[in-house]
Amino acid sequence: MLGEILLTAGVVILLYVLWQVWIGDVIYSSQHNAQGAKQSHEWSLIEPTELAPAPEPSEGAYEPLVLPEPADTEVFALMRVPRWGDDYAVNIAGGTSRAGTLDHIGIGHYLDTEMPGEVGNFGLAAHRTTFGKPFSDLQSLRIGDPIVIETKEGWYTYRFRTLEYVSPDAYDVLADVPQAPEVPAGERYITLTSCSPRFAMTERIVAYGVFESYLPRSTGETPPALTEELL
Repeated sequence: MLGEILLTAGVVILLYVLWQVWIGDVIYSSQHNAQGAKQSHEWSLIEPTELAPAPEPSEGAYEPLVLPEPADTEVFALMRVPRWGDDYAVNIAGGTSRAGTLDHIGIGHYLDTEMPGEVGNFGLAAHRTTFGKPFSDLQSLRIGDPIVIETKEGWYTYRFRTLEYVSPDAYDVLADVPQAPEVPAGERYITLTSCSPRFAMTERIVAYGVFESYLPRSTGETPPALTEELL
């Protein structure tokens, strides 16, 4: 009898793990993309008069609007990465706790890093396995790939530059100038972090990008980076 109980318990645990790792991931991923698409649609319906007016572009470029710091778990943006599919649209919220942000919303913003378009480092974290695994394919990014941050006010386009693996205590990847905390910030960066290898936490996989442009939503346009042909 005890053997049968243990065998049954083992099967139940195995089925749960299989659901969590594969079936659950598909469901969570679809939910994340659906929630992001819904948020994007809601923003698209806002009248231009209700948005921050687009400043006059300087030398053909708009000065990026810096948004206020979000509260913990407050959704303030979403991420689009064409390399990961046309339907990839995952919400970004304040904070990087599992219970509050990463397990349920998708991507978390390190609250002690800068906001999109701000000089310094815009730091983000997300799961690479389970709960929809928004950063599952970090290693697939290629140099020059667009990483577009969509907000109510507009789009911030970054370009992927490099990838590396670091120890879990390498906090300087989130410095204003990544891995160079002693250097004053003069550029705008984005840093995406997740666990590595998959299903473990012995390392961190880190993707870095640099800011390219800002496009106010009030212009009625969308970033060309979202429809460009990928190499």
